[in-house]
Amino acid sequence: MDNKVTNKMIVVKKLCKDYGAIKAVNNINFCISKGEVVSLLGPNGAGKTTLMRLITGYIEPTSGEVDIYEKNIRTNRLECLKKIGYVPESGFLYNEMTTFEFIKYSASLRGIDGTDFIDNLREVVVNLDLDSVINQKIDSLSKGFKRRVGIAAALIHKPEILILDEPTEGLDPNQKFSIRRFIRDYGKNHIIIVSTHIMEEVEALSNRVILLNRGKLVKDTTPEELKRLFPENNIETAFFKITNENG
Repeated sequence: MDNKVTNKMIVVKKLCKDYGAIKAVNNINFCISKGEVVSLLGPNGAGKTTLMRLITGYIEPTSGEVDIYEKNIRTNRLECLKKIGYVPESGFLYNEMTTFEFIKYSASLRGIDGTDFIDNLREVVVNLDLDSVINQKIDSLSKGFKRRVGIAAALIHKPEILILDEPTEGLDPNQKFSIRRFIRDYGKNHIIIVSTHIMEEVEALSNRVILLNRGKLVKDTTPEELKRLFPENNIETAFFKITNENG
């Protein structure tokens, strides 16, 4: 196999997902390599969440393929999921648990225990600044800390690929700064896909933008190149004009 292909950790080929007459994802193709932080952009209903669920194997495509490290996720789902950490917008938190209990529970689902768990726990607690709330009930945490706990649980097995749906939605500026800094640092040696509709986040986080509209991939570029497409030289204008032209 060509080295240019084997260097791609995520390969999406002719991917489609239909819900009746609605084409939620329509013939999408792209590859993502280690070290890329990709902003998944698009208006409501563009297919962002569906695409993330297809990449993580939570739903099966109508047609097309997703390969994770050269393994098809439809036929090798468990093996592929070892490489992935996924934090949906709504999160998967148990409010009656403490931060520690929830992260330990998530680790147990991944088969992480003993010294491996302790080492990984120490790392995520430091990276996400969770030490002050490690024994606190999740129900009592702020939205920012809840978001960080969700990310910590997704990171406990040290995934090569981290997929985040609206990671800073509703957070205050300090909380946004903290999570964005972590994403940039982790993305240097991993793959991160961030679904967002916050334009400032695209420039703050990513070195690549995949823009969806009505289930189709309409742009695959860098934030800088996206800005340069129009005289106004800003991402918000480019987003508006491209999604309306293609809508």
